[in-house]
Amino acid sequence: MRRLGLVTVVLALVATACSGGVAKKAAANRTTTSPPPTVSTTTALPGSPLPGMPPLLEPNDIYAADRPGQLSAEVKDFRNLVYVPNTESNSVDVIDPTTFKVVERFPVGRQPQHIVPSYDLKTLYATNDLGNTLTPIDARTGAPGPAIPVEDPYNMYFTPDGRYAIVVAERMQRLDFRDAHTMHIEKSVPVPCKGVDHIDFSADGRYLIASCEFAGAVLKVDVANQAVVGRLTLRNGGQPQDVKLSPDGKVFYVADQVAGGVYLVDGETFKLLGFLPTGKGAHGLYVSRDSKFLYVSNRREGSISLVDLATRKVSTTWRIPGGGSPDMGGVSTDGKVLWLSGRYNAVVYAIDTENGNVIARVPVGRGPHGLCVYPQPGRYSLGHTGVFR
Repeated sequence: MRRLGLVTVVLALVATACSGGVAKKAAANRTTTSPPPTVSTTTALPGSPLPGMPPLLEPNDIYAADRPGQLSAEVKDFRNLVYVPNTESNSVDVIDPTTFKVVERFPVGRQPQHIVPSYDLKTLYATNDLGNTLTPIDARTGAPGPAIPVEDPYNMYFTPDGRYAIVVAERMQRLDFRDAHTMHIEKSVPVPCKGVDHIDFSADGRYLIASCEFAGAVLKVDVANQAVVGRLTLRNGGQPQDVKLSPDGKVFYVADQVAGGVYLVDGETFKLLGFLPTGKGAHGLYVSRDSKFLYVSNRREGSISLVDLATRKVSTTWRIPGGGSPDMGGVSTDGKVLWLSGRYNAVVYAIDTENGNVIARVPVGRGPHGLCVYPQPGRYSLGHTGVFR
């Protein structure tokens, strides 16, 4: 969340900005329009996976490696913790998920937005957006390391072959492809929309879909050639947020907090298939450990909707007693708890995935955002707060 105290007109934007505040919105509005998208072909043959990407365990379920307790050998001995970036407090709180207590707090750079697991699962990164740094965290011990200079890291992802980190430079209106280990910039890709925020990759890894919060649109990007190949407007005046691919790889779900639900986009044809109302402020998207449901956090009404991924319909909605502001998070290793930051309430919610009951509300710093439950099942990480395959 950006700093308060600006003019009244700008303050009116706070409730809807993905970063939860003003400077992000103002900065986005100052950016110039990028060149139109460049159509490019991929180096991989049509229908073939991105070279270097591990093969899917199951062709009809991209999340087959994410089953309960299915930790890789790399992380099975890591401490089980929940990492919470506090955008207004410039800190990270660390929660013990067994006691629901904050066990550690350490300072990071200015405006940390997300805690991002590295492709090789060994490191977590706090993306300090306005601090222009990443804070690496030893995922085994939970200890932070020296800051790494990186321009405008609002969010970060990793290409499915593990070669590049993609820094989502929102206010700079770019996707920066960096070496996944050294963070040396390899190519900076201007994007033709304001507010580029969240990403997910196709099942074959050949392209990604990115949301543009301040343009009501999504982009399609050729991963191998690092080029924008399409732009699709979902709704004029909309604010698309998180993006998540269905287990069968056929549909991208895109949350829109203004529309109050999720759009369904066919990534191959890059066409809009439909819309599912979920609730006000639809924001974060998380797949259940059995690949049956998509959890949708509705930030502006304090609820979580469950989308049945087989029928593509909302099956139920859980409401937080007394309201709240559920935002970003992740699912516990065993799949029994959904952890979400309470963006405007300085708390973290632990929610029982059997019945939607709030197990605990853990007080944290101001403006908690993209929390990360770690470790989680999966062979490798595609970034954000934990997208594993």
